[in-house]
Amino acid sequence: MKVVVVIPAFNEEKTIGNVVRETLCCADEVLVVNDGSSDRTLEVARNLGARIVNLRINRGLGSAIRVGIKAALSREADIIVTLDADGQHNPQDIKKIIEPIIKNEADIVIGSRMEEDGMPAKRRLANFVANFVTFFLFGIWVKDSQSGFRAFEKHAAGLLDLKTNRMEVSSEIISEIKNKNFRLAEIPIKPVYTKYSMSKGQNFFVGIETAFKLFLRRLNK
Repeated sequence: MKVVVVIPAFNEEKTIGNVVRETLCCADEVLVVNDGSSDRTLEVARNLGARIVNLRINRGLGSAIRVGIKAALSREADIIVTLDADGQHNPQDIKKIIEPIIKNEADIVIGSRMEEDGMPAKRRLANFVANFVTFFLFGIWVKDSQSGFRAFEKHAAGLLDLKTNRMEVSSEIISEIKNKNFRLAEIPIKPVYTKYSMSKGQNFFVGIETAFKLFLRRLNK
């Protein structure tokens, strides 16, 4: 089965090199979606052998994931994996993440960080709140709704109807799992927390904005 890894990246020149290098050993292809970076992200990723989808302006995480999945399907991927460009995820965990799909036990797999004791308290609290908001809006409880480490079986990936452009895409994917009755598996992963990776992702104010956008999306459905 052909495994294509999609890595959304915005100004990640500090980490994208190591992420691409380590991921190439665990996948058939690595596809970096350069989301309008103004630094050397595109150059570094390309020089290390990643395929590039270049977005000329920053369109946000949701757009980058949507474009990346479409590009991976055009590359005839059987399994599409998404992971973050900041070095938080260990590419060696790809084998664990895709196993339920290979065994035909799941359509979508989420790598859950919540079982690990090393998650900083503020990040654990933020994730719990995001999980609760996602459950309240969409009626499905997952352990780590905001995890960027996921795997999609190709048919499920092709049926995703993602419309949001930024951080709210993580909860939108959970909504799609519920609405389309996809089989979900959650696999524990061990993230790598650094000062750099902790500076990424959602802060309190971005979290409030994300929640507000999700409420609006739910009201408009």
